[in-house]
Amino acid sequence: MALELKPKDLKTDFRNDWCVGCGDFGILNALHMALADLGKPRNQIAVFSGIGCSGKTPHWINTYGIHTLHGRSLPFAIGAKLANPELTVLAVGGDGDGYGIGACHFLNSGRRNVDLTYIVFDNGVYGLTKGQASPTLHRGEKPKSLPLPNINDNINPLAVAICSGYTFVARGYSYDVKHLRELIVRGINHKGFALIDVLQPCPTYNNLQTKEWFEGIEEDEETGERKKGTPRVYKLEESGYDPVVKNAENVEELEHKMAQALLKTQEWGDRIPIGVLYQVNQPDYGSRIAARMPAYAQHAPAKMPYYDLKTGKPTTDISASLKDFQVI
Repeated sequence: MALELKPKDLKTDFRNDWCVGCGDFGILNALHMALADLGKPRNQIAVFSGIGCSGKTPHWINTYGIHTLHGRSLPFAIGAKLANPELTVLAVGGDGDGYGIGACHFLNSGRRNVDLTYIVFDNGVYGLTKGQASPTLHRGEKPKSLPLPNINDNINPLAVAICSGYTFVARGYSYDVKHLRELIVRGINHKGFALIDVLQPCPTYNNLQTKEWFEGIEEDEETGERKKGTPRVYKLEESGYDPVVKNAENVEELEHKMAQALLKTQEWGDRIPIGVLYQVNQPDYGSRIAARMPAYAQHAPAKMPYYDLKTGKPTTDISASLKDFQVI
């Protein structure tokens, strides 16, 4: 029997260890609300994570949760989706987890366009291991956790995703929970690989890109008075921006929408866009497999019996394979 999903079911009683003021709380709340909006049964949702502060997210969502290895949440999540196409699959991870050690998976996953949603908690530092510079920290920046300014150039994950084949590319802000909730719903409903990079202030180690910095609040060095200026983040949908490719077969339109999205990924500093930057509907990986194997949907690996219901004995005999490992 399906387990009906209700908002109260999504929260668990586990004690969390995130720092006070961490943007992870906003992302978790947005996830709770987005999953409640979708109303999918709990036993048809799986959330995968890697290692880092963000890795604890599945512990606090009352669905299937799989805490995997550093930088490896995507291959686990992809495997689950291909084994069970009916499962709603999400992967979560930090910018170090996903864009550093997991960069190879991040890059190659776009080529497949598997129908899942990848949410990255992006704060510019490795929050769990004392604030080293992550791949998204800009060169020359020196948060308080670094003894010297960052010597490496940053990567642009949104641009990489667009050029790697992701069919839904968006950016959210962890302190705008309502907007992020809407982005997550759109990402899950998109038939294909969706990336949502979430700007998430780290109050412990990154004293540069703080909540106040994103919201344009400045402090007078002499008086200590805080003055509210223009927020740095702005919503693309409120500026008339259209990210959707209406006809994926129209090469000119495809190139135009991709080019405008790439230009938006370059905006940083005084003006930082949030919202959907790029979206195109193309056959997802499951559809491509089904085109070659028409019986795939009906006979996906997760649906195949692995034991006899009457006898309880396994239906697969691996004894011959085990002999290869036998030590004589």
